[in-house]
Amino acid sequence: MVRPAVVLPPTPDERWELTRQLGVTDAVVHTLEIGDGKTHWSYEDLLGLTNWFDDAGLNVSVIEGSIPITERIRLGKEGRDADIAEFKQFLRDCGAVGIPVICYDWMAGIRWARTEAFVKARGDSLATGYDNERMHPGTREQSTQITSAQLWEALEYFLSEVVPVAERADVKLGLHPDDPPRPSVGEIPRIITSPEAYQRVLDCYKSPHNGITFCQGNFAAMGVDIPAAIRRFGEKINFIHFRDIEGNRDNFVETWHDNGQTDMLEAMQAYTDAVDETVVMRPDHVPTMAGEDNSNPGYHMKGRLFAIGYMRGLAEQAD
Repeated sequence: MVRPAVVLPPTPDERWELTRQLGVTDAVVHTLEIGDGKTHWSYEDLLGLTNWFDDAGLNVSVIEGSIPITERIRLGKEGRDADIAEFKQFLRDCGAVGIPVICYDWMAGIRWARTEAFVKARGDSLATGYDNERMHPGTREQSTQITSAQLWEALEYFLSEVVPVAERADVKLGLHPDDPPRPSVGEIPRIITSPEAYQRVLDCYKSPHNGITFCQGNFAAMGVDIPAAIRRFGEKINFIHFRDIEGNRDNFVETWHDNGQTDMLEAMQAYTDAVDETVVMRPDHVPTMAGEDNSNPGYHMKGRLFAIGYMRGLAEQAD
């Protein structure tokens, strides 16, 4: 049975209460999307975080996005070793307080890219979207003058340095796809854009601690067979984003979880068959609903409440 999780802020508010009322006990902390943008964590920060969640009956199962990976690391620039040393200590500290998974990405220069935030969806709810023709070109400043080969070198160097530390700390890494998974965005190259790219990542350092964040909407944008991809990577999937789109990597709109192009029951069956039952799954990029101000597109709470119920229903069918 799938373990549902919800992205929550690092300090309690109504969303913590709603999550508990849903019967969900796994939390994902992602302060870049929902909170204060914190990316640097001391041991004391992490201990306080986990203690606060524990006292509320919640587990910090993943820290996502809000982690100390710098552009110097992603771009392979001078000074990266000092930054990687900070990330290694972050891994040790996460292991010490019992945080089992870190979700990271390798998007340099431009991170998650969307060109639309007010696309009308079912019942006048609002969805996000991407249209590459509307994407502004990159500034091509010195920090982003980089090739795909350099990004690969930087990623492989990073993994060779940090995976042994992750193994000792017993913290699993889950690499998120580039979003959108295009060869470039704003003229800046991207490399984590296909199942073949993921296979290269997994092959460069073979370890259960070097794994995948299976962001289902991005794999849909790649145009792959979703259930087949889930089964292909199975035991290497350390974290799941459950979402869907209409379109492709060049032009897409986020959808309600029950209204996209993917057979979500087949996907859930594949997760049930192929992925370890300890892996958590969170809904991602939900529509903004009536009464919500769309100030944080994709991450308001009402759509996530719907998505958790839908995920649970699918999981009961697939179990």
